[in-house]
Order: sequence, then C-alpha cells, then structure tokens
Amino acid sequence: MEKYAKFVKERIEIEQNYAKQLRNLVKKYCPKRSSKDEEPRFTSCIAFFNILNELNDYAGQREVVAEEMGHRVYGELMRYSHDLKTERKMHLQEGRKAQQYLDMCWKQMDNSKKKFERECREAEKAQQSYERLDNDTNATKADVEKAKQQLNLRTHMADENKNEYAAQLQNFNGEQHKHYYIVIPQIYKQLQEMDERRTIKLSECYRGFADSERKVIPIISKCLEGMILAAKSVDEHRDSQLVIDCFKSGFEPPGDFPFEDYSQNIYRTISDGTISTPKQEGMRIDSKTTVGKSKGKLWLFGKKPKPQSPPLTPTSLYTSSTPNGSQYPIFSIEPVHYCMSDIKTGKPRIPSFRSLKRGGPALEDFSHLPPEQRRKKLQQRIDELNRELQKETDQKDALIKMKDVYEKNPQMGDPSSLQPKLAETMSNMDRLRMEIHKNEEVRGPPQQHAHTNEFDDEFEDDDPLPAIGHCKAIYPFDGHNEGTLAMKEGEILYIIEEDKGDGWTRARRQNGEEGYVPTSYIDVTLEKNSKGAVTYI
Repeated sequence: MEKYAKFVKERIEIEQNYAKQLRNLVKKYCPKRSSKDEEPRFTSCIAFFNILNELNDYAGQREVVAEEMGHRVYGELMRYSHDLKTERKMHLQEGRKAQQYLDMCWKQMDNSKKKFERECREAEKAQQSYERLDNDTNATKADVEKAKQQLNLRTHMADENKNEYAAQLQNFNGEQHKHYYIVIPQIYKQLQEMDERRTIKLSECYRGFADSERKVIPIISKCLEGMILAAKSVDEHRDSQLVIDCFKSGFEPPGDFPFEDYSQNIYRTISDGTISTPKQEGMRIDSKTTVGKSKGKLWLFGKKPKPQSPPLTPTSLYTSSTPNGSQYPIFSIEPVHYCMSDIKTGKPRIPSFRSLKRGGPALEDFSHLPPEQRRKKLQQRIDELNRELQKETDQKDALIKMKDVYEKNPQMGDPSSLQPKLAETMSNMDRLRMEIHKNEEVRGPPQQHAHTNEFDDEFEDDDPLPAIGHCKAIYPFDGHNEGTLAMKEGEILYIIEEDKGDGWTRARRQNGEEGYVPTSYIDVTLEKNSKGAVTYI
C-alpha cells in the first residue's frame, strides 16, 4: 500500500508539472495585448489563439486530475495506511500477550515439576536412611523412630508437590490448547481480515485512479473538438483579403512605354521637305533619376529588374508624326516612384501587419504611407476625433442641464461653479472640430476615376445629376484640394450624392459648380422620394 501511495504521489507530481508546462507554453505564445490594434485579425491567427485557449483548458483538466488523485486516492491511501498500522500493532500486541501468558503457565508447570522431582529425591533418601537404621542392630530405637518420621514427612511433601505438579500440568495443557486452537487462530483471523480489507481498499484506489482520469475525458474531448473547429474556421480567402486591404497602396499601375523615334534626324537629312515634330528634350527621361531612387526596395520578390525606360502614367495624350505621315501616341510622364520611395518592403509579422514602414516614427499626416493606406489611417483618426467630440458634446449637455437645475434650485449647488468646466468643454470641442477639419482636408475627397475611353465619352450623359436634398454650411471650408467645393458658413447648397461612408458629401451651388464637402461641416436635409446619384467604382 505504501509503495502504491508513493507511485500515486509521483504521478500527481507528473500531472502538476505537465499542467504547469502547458500553461507556461500557452502564456509564452499568447502574450497580453496592450491595444486592439495588436489583436489578431487573420483567421489562421484567431484559430491559433483559440487552440491556445483550448490547450489552457486542457491544462486545467490535468490539474483537476492531479487534484482528484490527491484527494480521492493518495489521501485515502495515507489515511487508511495509518489506520492499518494501528490495527496491526494492536493484533500483534494481543499475540505477544497470549504468548507471554502461555510462557508463564509453562514456567509455573516447570517449577512445580522440578519441586516435585526434588521432593521425590528427598523422600527416597529419607526411606533409604530409615531402612539402614532399621536394619542396624546398633541403632537406637529413637534414631529409628526419628528416621521414620522424617520419611513420613518427605513422603507427604512429595505427594503434595505431585498434586501441585499435576494441577500445573493440567492447567498448562489447557492454556496451551487454548493458545494454539483459540487465541492464536483468532488473532490470525483478525490479521487476515485486516489484510483483505487492505486489498479491497487497494482495488478501490485502483478504480478511483482510473475514474479520476475518466471523469475529465468528456471535457478533454470538448477541448479537442474546439481545436478541430478552430482548424476548420481558417479561411484562406478572408486572410488574403485582409492582406490585400492592409497593403493596398492605391497607386495606378505604370503606363505603356512611348516610342522614341531616333530616325527623325536621318529622314530630315535625306529630305528637307519632310515635316516632323522636333524631338522635345523634356520628353527624355533619365532612368537614373526615376528607377534609381527606389534602389530595389519596392519589389517584394527581391531586387526589381531595371527596365530600359521608367514606368509612365498616361495622364495626357500628344501626337507626333513620322516621315510617312502616320501618327503615334506619346504619353506625358508622371512617375510614381517619388511616392513609393519611402516604403520599405519587409517580412510581415503575423498575426498583424501594423505598419508598412519600420525605419522610423510615423509622420503626423501619414504622408509616408501610400494613398489608400493614408486615407484609411486618416479616416481612423477622424473617427476617433468624432467619438471624442461626441463625448465632449454629451458632457456639455450634461453640464448645461446641471446648471439649469442649480439655477432653479440654488440649494443644490452654485451655477457659477460649473462655468469653468463648461468653458473647458467648449474649448475642447472647438479644438476637436479644428482637428477634424484639418484631417479631412489632408485626407481629401474620394478619388474619381476618369473615363478616358472614347466609347464612354461618346455616351456620357451631359445632364447634371438631380438634387436629392439641400444642406446648410455650419462651418466654413476652404476646399483647396482638387475635387472639393469651397463654402462659407451659412451657405445653402444642393445635395446630389450622399455620404458613402468616407466622410464626404457631393454638393452643387446654384451656379452649377460641383464638388465634395465634409459631411461633418454641413446640416443635411434630404428630400423624400428622391433618387440620388449612383457612384460607379
């Protein structure tokens, strides 16, 4: 029993160490997150964190197994072992007492036997002395009579010792029979029963040892099922879309390379009457000033190979004639490398892509980011400022209500005590509005994709978009960016396109001038049963 108790104790230590190591493993790979930006967004990362949570629960079940074994098995074994030792000690003491009593009876019988033997020898000597004196003619009658009396005394004492010896012998035989046929068998029976109870207790502990493990199997199965469900929840398409949304730059792809006619001077020499457009020096592009700036850092798949001429953006179209009279398009150049020169392509860290640039601190206006990422960051900042503005507005309303209560019930408080807090709140509101205005100007209006296709131009509808409502400018707006519409405070404008969630509303003046204005700067009133403009993407 003690050996099995030691085995259970070591098993408990193994379970506890296993659970502790599992929890340390979970803690190592699931660190505390300080902000929501560090929370995993990819389904593979979310699934991994769910697996870690299930593994943490699994470690808890191992602790439950160790605790159950400790209380139900090991604790019971130690308690029962102590009781068995006490009972066994008691039975052994009873056996020793019985053996001591039997030994005492044997000593008494042996002493009486030896005494009887001694008295018998003395009686024989007395008889021999009497017979010798009786046969001796010279012995006096007194000596013979004395010897006879001595013989009678010794004979009497021998008879008494004989009776004593017989009684002690009979008593010893009885106690010996009782000892070997009653007392000792009873003690052995009690020891046997005790040992059988110990065996039964061991059997119960074996069963309890297995039950401690079996009880947690359903919960462990649920943990494993949770891991399987987490594995099934991984969506590679969604993760890919998150990566696309995170790294989408918003840059236009490079345009076609122009044809540079180096034979114009040859044709001009042969025929002076040939009319050709002189080669514009401004059209020559030095690849060292365009492609060289990126230094191969813009390409994800290693160093980007150098093209023979830099990428072009077809922003405006020119024509040039060849000696045979045909015309070909030449595109003006608007390199995009100047926007991307600060972008550093690196290995993204999972579970979150927190930044595209890791070389230094982020700029205040996010000008180091591509257009699409910059617009997202600015929109997030505007949303945060709007939430702060709403909190300040709620606080201002609460202060105004409290001031009214104080004015109506002076005993509740002094209205003038709220004036500093109210002034501070109003100042915070003005500051937040200025911040929102600044960020909305930096963000600019949504990009409008120009239709350069002649087919689209042929069927373009010249009719203006119908007005779906009107608005009143709450704050002035400068409208410096392209596509925006400047407005004065209190100016009335027509609404021709609602806010699509980017913080801009399309408006038009009475003179027909159109553009985007910040939605937070106007008070919009939409007409009923009106259909707004459709935005094509």
